[in-house]
Amino acid sequence: MFVLNNGTIYANLDDTAPTLEETFTEAGYKSVSEAVKEFEDHFKTEVSLPKMEPSIVFTHRFGKFFDDPNYDMNDALSIHFLNERTPENHFKVDIRPIQNKLFFNDRSKQQELTLSNGQQAIYFENDLFNFLVFENEHWQFMFGIDKKVSNKVTKEELVKIANSI
Repeated sequence: MFVLNNGTIYANLDDTAPTLEETFTEAGYKSVSEAVKEFEDHFKTEVSLPKMEPSIVFTHRFGKFFDDPNYDMNDALSIHFLNERTPENHFKVDIRPIQNKLFFNDRSKQQELTLSNGQQAIYFENDLFNFLVFENEHWQFMFGIDKKVSNKVTKEELVKIANSI
């Protein structure tokens, strides 16, 4: 809170920005294991997660199951890997059932890659993130890495992470 009085500004020194944990908790995020359990309970099946992570340092991992009770078309699991001191160290994994998969139509900006299981993946870049999208078992996975660290976490590394599922 700020108060202006004759050109002097008084600030309440008790005002602090919310922590990363508080910000994500307020948005409904929880531990990755809790979110995965909600997702698996909802779909009554297990989901395999990557065994590898990007080669950058993360201080926090959060997960959230998005339940679409009205249409069951937007049910998804979202996992974020973050670094409190290095905000650009941000990796996200979104998982949804194949029957509700997202389509990416602008083929001119996509590169097709092949995973070790023979499955095709598409890689594309946008203003904030670089993405790798692929299917595994009956799920669509979408990995996103902050564009600012794409020189450290390359598309080849994203493919290795996908292959670790």
